[in-house]
Amino acid sequence: MIVPFMLAPMAELSHRPLRELIEGFGGCDEYFTEMISAGALVGSGPFESFYIDGGPCPEKLVYQLVASDPGHLAAAAAILDRLECLGIDINMGCSAPAITRTGAGVRWMVSPDKAAAMIARVRAATQKRLSVKLRTGMEDNFDYLVEFCRRLEAEGVELITLHPRTGREKFRGKARWDYVSRLRSELGIPVAGNGDIACPEDLVHRAESGCCDAVMAGRAAVRAPWLFAVAKGASGDIDLEDVGLRFLEFLSKYQPPEFYISRARRFFNYFCDNLKWGTYVKNLLNRETELSSVTKAWSAYFEERPEERSARLER
Repeated sequence: MIVPFMLAPMAELSHRPLRELIEGFGGCDEYFTEMISAGALVGSGPFESFYIDGGPCPEKLVYQLVASDPGHLAAAAAILDRLECLGIDINMGCSAPAITRTGAGVRWMVSPDKAAAMIARVRAATQKRLSVKLRTGMEDNFDYLVEFCRRLEAEGVELITLHPRTGREKFRGKARWDYVSRLRSELGIPVAGNGDIACPEDLVHRAESGCCDAVMAGRAAVRAPWLFAVAKGASGDIDLEDVGLRFLEFLSKYQPPEFYISRARRFFNYFCDNLKWGTYVKNLLNRETELSSVTKAWSAYFEERPEERSARLER
């Protein structure tokens, strides 16, 4: 069985410029968008057209929605249902305080009744594949997780992606991948796993282990946009300066000017880990306030250290 590889939904990262970059190396099987505010989408927010830009391959795109209002989620799903995409995902895993204090993200897992009722409304609003990305809950209770997911399955969820940490743990400790396997055996729908994927070997290991129906990677794919390609057997040499410049070109082409600097900083915060003096370069780029200045600073580094341009892609 071929296990699909997925790009995780990441705020300010899982946008079209990153998808363009990853697709240029061979791509992955599914791209989840960064979480889209259902309320802002329904209210026609000024930047929503950028959040729902499905390029370059809408047939592989999964829109992720976040909100605490079931009506907003259902209405947003109805809007997205009219677009070409692979599916719609509900965020029940984000543990950021700005999200959880509103009752969204992982806070949905506190009330199975409310979560199930909300899923029923969203299911009625779309014919697209409906999925949920979640954690084990606010506490580490596997039995609770199973019953919660069964409620979602009963209301029409077709795929669950589990990040096997609690909402309180955030990214601390080790992801409990045995929970992914155990949950998969308890449900009648596919279960994808997410967490602690740091390199192509991790992707291959999880895919070949038989513990899940798909493997999702996030920050590792920002650090190495060729992650999925190498996991599928690609090899060769690349020019790191060129990769960074291509990302900046995609950023200027597909994002609004208001997003340029925040998205550039987020990307290079991870991508600079490929460099010997990565922390120095991050600090250098973070001082810039114009995209053109970021571009100049990035290229200037390689003029001083041309030996750092080349990187070898291989497992």
